[in-house]
Amino acid sequence: MDVHVKKTVPVEYYEVAKAYRKVRQGGKAVGIDEESWTDFEKDVERNLYVIWNRMASGSYHPQAVREVEIPKKDGTMRKLGIPTLRDRIAQQVVKDYMEKRIDKLFHEHSYGYRPMKSAHQALEQVRQNNFRYDWVLDMDISKFFDEVDHELILKAVSHVMEEKWVLMYVERWLKMPVQKKDGTIEQKQGRGTPQGGVISPILANLYLHFAMDKWLAKHYPQIRFVRYADDAVIHCRSLTEAEQVKSALIARLAEVKLRVNESKTHIAYCKDYVRKGNHETVKFDFLGFSYQPRTRRSKYDGKSYLAFTAELSSSNRKKIIQTIREHGAWRDTRLDIEQIASGLNSKLRGWINYYGVYSKRNLRSTLRKIEYRLLKWLCKKHKVNVRKAMVKLKAIKRESPNLFYHWQAGYG
Repeated sequence: MDVHVKKTVPVEYYEVAKAYRKVRQGGKAVGIDEESWTDFEKDVERNLYVIWNRMASGSYHPQAVREVEIPKKDGTMRKLGIPTLRDRIAQQVVKDYMEKRIDKLFHEHSYGYRPMKSAHQALEQVRQNNFRYDWVLDMDISKFFDEVDHELILKAVSHVMEEKWVLMYVERWLKMPVQKKDGTIEQKQGRGTPQGGVISPILANLYLHFAMDKWLAKHYPQIRFVRYADDAVIHCRSLTEAEQVKSALIARLAEVKLRVNESKTHIAYCKDYVRKGNHETVKFDFLGFSYQPRTRRSKYDGKSYLAFTAELSSSNRKKIIQTIREHGAWRDTRLDIEQIASGLNSKLRGWINYYGVYSKRNLRSTLRKIEYRLLKWLCKKHKVNVRKAMVKLKAIKRESPNLFYHWQAGYG
């Protein structure tokens, strides 16, 4: 039953305008109404006024979300729900309102989609925990955004937010039907929040705050965990403790109507030059990095030693290489090299700024694939052999060392 609000909702026009500016910086994908930002901005002030007027009167009702699918690492498809641009703006208004009031309640080691928190902070905390704890429980919650329970979400929202209008709009967004790829409309069955919706991350954090974070802090205060949205790793002192936490957490998540993917949930041993025990699993992945034993050389005496460190994961390395290989410019010899650089630099900047923090050497060897592709392209464009193409490429690097972002960042 939709929550009814008798009085005017306290949403100001400037809050809608601010939400629009934030959402505008995000994706360009259109919703079921096919309205693009170009269409919306033909009369942006009037369109913002309409959103504000309807939200402030409590009469704003969202449209269905458009379902799209993207491939996952395991070969299955991840379903995303794309709201309309107007629904994204309205969701941002409520997200901002909630965030100001409840973000301070969240656990300090919950990092996903929070102000002043980042994936790099989460990765660094995991790195620090690896030094202090020998065992890691790598948890995988099965289809979290598809299975999260509406009744429990609304219970969590009402527990931390007194404003009935917030609960009303959250409920309406949870109930948004889904337009499938074939155009059919599918109604929600009391569960799921679209992965792609602006409001979904804060709802996910709130749900897991009560379902996992507070529960772990209460029942296992001696362990340490890091959570980024629905991705979590839990550090334990012993294998026995890790197994106990795993069993207890599986039962706890079942209580809140979530399932653990046991085939992807495992316990890893942080093996290094000190921790020399034998265990079947000595590796886990988190946020695109793989933590595992690797040989390192000491800065002080030059000797090699075994360290438990983070590197670009093999699956993400393959994904980068595939993106480079499939870049359309390699097949077009009519382009000049500046156009190729322009098409790649935004991706290069993203990869280097993210993965370069812990994986410079591995990333550098991965990005050498660009040099290989450039040589093949130069051979075709100038109808020369590889040796002459190498001479040309060296000359280009001397004349324009900042042409490609990875050149100027020292990865070329």
